[in-house]
Amino acid sequence: MHMNNLKKLEELAMLIRYYILMSSTEAGSGHTTSSLSATDLMTTLVFGGFYKFDLRNPELLNNDRLIFSKGHASPLFYSLFAASGEISEQELKTFRKFGSRLEGHPTMSFPFTEAATGSLGQGLSVGVGMAINAKYIDKVSNKTYVLLGDSEIAEGSVWEAIQIATYYKLNNLVGILDVNRLGQRGETMYGHNIKAYIDRISGFGWKVISIDGHSLIQIKSAFENIKNTTTPVMIIAKTIKGKGVSFLEDKDNWHGKVLNAAELEKALKELGKIDSSIRGKFISPQKLKTKNLKLNTKLQNLKLNYSIGEMVATRKAYGGALVRIYPQIPQMVVLDAEVSNSTMADIFKKIYPERFFEMFIAEQNMVGVALGLSRRGKIPFVSTFAAFFTRAFDQIRMSQYSKANIKFVGSHGGVSIGEDGPSQMGLEDIAMFRTILQSTIFYPCDAVSTEKLVEQAAAHEGIVYIRTSRKDTAVLYENDEKFPIGGSKVLRSGKNDAITVIGAGVTIHEALSAFEKLKAMGTLIRVIDLYSIKPLDIDTLKKASKDTKAIIVVEDHYPTGGIYEAVCAALSQTGSKIYSLAVKKMPRSGKPSELLEYEEISSDAIVKLVKKII
Repeated sequence: MHMNNLKKLEELAMLIRYYILMSSTEAGSGHTTSSLSATDLMTTLVFGGFYKFDLRNPELLNNDRLIFSKGHASPLFYSLFAASGEISEQELKTFRKFGSRLEGHPTMSFPFTEAATGSLGQGLSVGVGMAINAKYIDKVSNKTYVLLGDSEIAEGSVWEAIQIATYYKLNNLVGILDVNRLGQRGETMYGHNIKAYIDRISGFGWKVISIDGHSLIQIKSAFENIKNTTTPVMIIAKTIKGKGVSFLEDKDNWHGKVLNAAELEKALKELGKIDSSIRGKFISPQKLKTKNLKLNTKLQNLKLNYSIGEMVATRKAYGGALVRIYPQIPQMVVLDAEVSNSTMADIFKKIYPERFFEMFIAEQNMVGVALGLSRRGKIPFVSTFAAFFTRAFDQIRMSQYSKANIKFVGSHGGVSIGEDGPSQMGLEDIAMFRTILQSTIFYPCDAVSTEKLVEQAAAHEGIVYIRTSRKDTAVLYENDEKFPIGGSKVLRSGKNDAITVIGAGVTIHEALSAFEKLKAMGTLIRVIDLYSIKPLDIDTLKKASKDTKAIIVVEDHYPTGGIYEAVCAALSQTGSKIYSLAVKKMPRSGKPSELLEYEEISSDAIVKLVKKII
């Protein structure tokens, strides 16, 4: 390294340490010591000529990507941009204050944040998604860098990401592991045992480079040695937590704590003279002629060919829908967790294998990868059994803070899957996705509604959950029927309806069967297919509550957080009598019909409750 360049990096690192200390003390909270340990690593990466990023065009296809998986090191993250002159020292003083775009952990309020982080163990998965996108979809030569903390390496999702990165030969992915020894409450699992990290990560097929994380020469050498690798790279850097301030260095009980005014003054004296006028420069990548693909929200001539009464599982219709709409939506990509022959995503895989990515049985990583793809402008359809999304709920929860555009598809919803038993039954999934602030939830009952709702999901910006079913169900709708977001379908209705029965998915077919049985007894009911669970068709629900004596909600889901509670909330001001038929007994194995009867969500159970009410 040229001595002048080395001196400038040293001066920039000192300036960044000053910014970290100043901004966190001003905020009165933050993670000062965790930021100081990685300062030399990030200063060299960003200002040493390695990281290529056009500040004027953050969405440029071949920009390098930098993800702070250890999102609590946000004082360092923001200080990098202050050292480039992109944000002012004055703005740094707004760190963590209400209304500031410099939030406690990076969010999309700050325009250079690649993905919201802070829940540890997720950034590497997001990086895998971005690296897959660059290598296999956009086919550009940028790199994705992920700063990891040694504490978060205990998370299983990190190892899921490490493993899949090797499988997909992501030689454009670089992890930077900040091994500063100390976690929140003491020493990490391996402390400064660098060999433990080398053995484990290299054992997964990564190229490993071990360095002193405070030696600018060693750091520069590490980044130079990743240019022609054929595998993912992990730079394992031995660092000191609180580096640069003697009374903080390698000291316990400073995690998440900041200096007071007197301590700050003492620390700044140790740093010495700071050149506040010096600025680092972000180097832009070479310009590309390739442009981001524009989303086509008006799908044309996508005709269906189902017949009324035809028996088709909604999960199968999902796979067919993907194949049908992909030619008009080139941003689509499909991920599955090694159950594609059950979710029926393999219908898409067989025809468009270049846009299908097998994530194996690692749902947490799958969701993180989907977020990485989404952040790079793709539209991921992500499928597994509805039950198994629950283990990835943190990743799903975090994706909303990154403005994710992901379509989750959970098959095998409810007890109607039959003999496989409760471990495979999605019975909490609707509740889970309802809690996501701006999510959309669809629960189709037949092949036509499934296909049309897949179209709606693809064209809708944001998080969408589609619940599909295992068993074959009869086609109810004509091929040209429309299914707008927030709508419903009144399937049976008359002026003498006594009760309204609301169902979705498999329970619609039970409700229609109950209609025929009750009609033969001289009782008429209204039947509503509530295919859009979030948002709800409130107008139709209010009309039903006004026209009929009571409402029965029948769902193949646990009562808590399900469709019944959604309907109750929507009609809370109407004084409606609303009854719940849901999965209220401990589920077990059996035939679908037996289980619907056992849980009292069958047509006979509906008939029984209607007769009791009237």
